[in-house]
Amino acid sequence: MEEVVLMKGNEAIAHAAVRCGADGYFGYPITPQSEILETLAELKPWETTGMVVLQAESEVAAINMVYGGAGSGKMVLTSSSSPGISLKQEGISYLAGAELPCLIVNVMRGGPGLGTIQPSQADYFQTVKGGGHGDYRLIALAPASVQEMADFVQLGFDLAFKYRNPAIILADGVVGQMMEKVILPAQKPRRTEEKLIAQCPWACTGRTKGRKPNIITSLELQPDAMELNNLRFQAKYKRIEENEVRYEEINCNDAEYLIVAFGSMARIGQKAMEIARESGIKVGILRPITLWPFPSKVIARYASQVKGMLSLELNAGQMIEDIRLAVNGKIKVEHFGRLGGIVPDPDEIVTAIKKLM
Repeated sequence: MEEVVLMKGNEAIAHAAVRCGADGYFGYPITPQSEILETLAELKPWETTGMVVLQAESEVAAINMVYGGAGSGKMVLTSSSSPGISLKQEGISYLAGAELPCLIVNVMRGGPGLGTIQPSQADYFQTVKGGGHGDYRLIALAPASVQEMADFVQLGFDLAFKYRNPAIILADGVVGQMMEKVILPAQKPRRTEEKLIAQCPWACTGRTKGRKPNIITSLELQPDAMELNNLRFQAKYKRIEENEVRYEEINCNDAEYLIVAFGSMARIGQKAMEIARESGIKVGILRPITLWPFPSKVIARYASQVKGMLSLELNAGQMIEDIRLAVNGKIKVEHFGRLGGIVPDPDEIVTAIKKLM
């Protein structure tokens, strides 16, 4: 049955993973996402659902454990924060190249380098543009609430298995650490081995009777064959772009200025929008829920309606590149953000909107 509780975003990720029937979690502690592993350790799902929870010896080990679990068709996930995700990049590229479904959680902190333990959104390039090597894409979900932290676990797994592609929940430290009411989903049973084989005929399960053994790899030594692989990947990514774009619009119908923001900055931007409207400035907000696939087409439509757009990000300006590509020079697009883990006040954003006028 569903349950209404008060908890942190990180804790919601852990509870949702258990309740959606995940088979395994492999991670390593790092601020500000350590509560995911800590909560799983407290829940002890290996005693109730049989879910494996393992603190690996490093981030590199954790992502390779995910590779093994995903290769056997299991619902597996990992989590980390920005420097840890950097360490996982080679493994993430391998997962994408082998077309293995899995869920990755990144609760972003400031950088570059070790940076700060305070919140940031500066991993947009790393996630949306591809931080590892090769032409690959991650399905990227950006939660703006504790409820979405919980909901996107199941959604992330669903999309990952639908397209045989890694999915990532790209959260920031604000959403990971804040506490809100959340409705947790009802407990789902883990898939039986028979159901797993039926749903994932490509998986390496060890049960080969009556069928040809599968080989999971991203290696292809013949250039023409590797090109065919990549062309197949690109065709898959095109299907994802056509079918899986998600976004939220608030007060956009009559908007003369548009804020584009994701995660915690969308929440702060919404308050700035309300303040601006009280003073007679018609501001709307568009929140990308999928950072990839990005809602380029809907943003392009607004380019013929509004007088200017503000890319609101907790970084030096990353998503603004995709917004500018979408509007194709038709209107003015500016960036507002704070760095070093400083979260802006809504009044600062209103001032930035006025500079667009």
